[in-house]
Amino acid sequence: MPSSKSRRPPQPIAAAPELLAAPARKPRPRDLLKPTALPIHPFDQIHGVDTSGLVPARHLLTGHPNDEHITAYYGIAPSILRSLIDRWRETIPPHPISSYTFVDIGAGKGRGVLVASQYRFRKVLGVELNPQLAGIARANVDRWTRAHASDPSADPIAAIEIVEQDALEFELPATPTVIFFFHPFEAPVLEQFLERIHAQLAPRPRSRATLDIIYANAECAALLDHHPAFTQLFRDHVKMTPEDHAADLEAIALQEEYGSTGDEECAIYRYTGRPAGPVFQPAA
Repeated sequence: MPSSKSRRPPQPIAAAPELLAAPARKPRPRDLLKPTALPIHPFDQIHGVDTSGLVPARHLLTGHPNDEHITAYYGIAPSILRSLIDRWRETIPPHPISSYTFVDIGAGKGRGVLVASQYRFRKVLGVELNPQLAGIARANVDRWTRAHASDPSADPIAAIEIVEQDALEFELPATPTVIFFFHPFEAPVLEQFLERIHAQLAPRPRSRATLDIIYANAECAALLDHHPAFTQLFRDHVKMTPEDHAADLEAIALQEEYGSTGDEECAIYRYTGRPAGPVFQPAA
């Protein structure tokens, strides 16, 4: 979701005559996004996959009660995710990377899981509610896996699985876990998701309650900053490579309310458990 780009002021929208009497609702920037299939990102051109384009939230509705809080599909810049995984490794996780399951929440077409599979994670999971996006992600994973298997010079990749599921019903792996967000949903759902993480991890022995969060386009980072069960390890703007920025500029140029800054505000958190006391209340 390209929400960390610099936003241009929304343009007025003329209401249909039959709607003039309805209460006006100020359009959110995400409501003004235009669906696009082009341009094709260099990542797709190189690897023969389909992770490009932008799909606005109104095209991702599934009838789920939380449809109101989804954002949009827009593939993460590969260079940003690689930088974030490298920065996460610099935090000295308590286990080797080969012990961790990487989980992309709101995996969309699967660009994030493809990039993550190039690292030596134990397994890579993509969790996606929308059946059309999940189907595209599975096709991409199949192409990606077959291409690597048929190339004797290719480095090994981690096993990848796409799970078509509501993130609020997802059961955390029993292994150490690193969760990746590219701002897949807004604060009301993120708040519930964090509480679900805590409910699953709190009963585990401390040695088995190992979970980190890598958050790109960290629009709702305040929820994590104020949550007593999570500790911030990193927060800053992470730059794209010039190649990714050029692709981003070309794609975002099609959106009137956004501009590309060539970076994303990102954060990394570690689950450290909640002290005994009252239930977490988010900041006002």
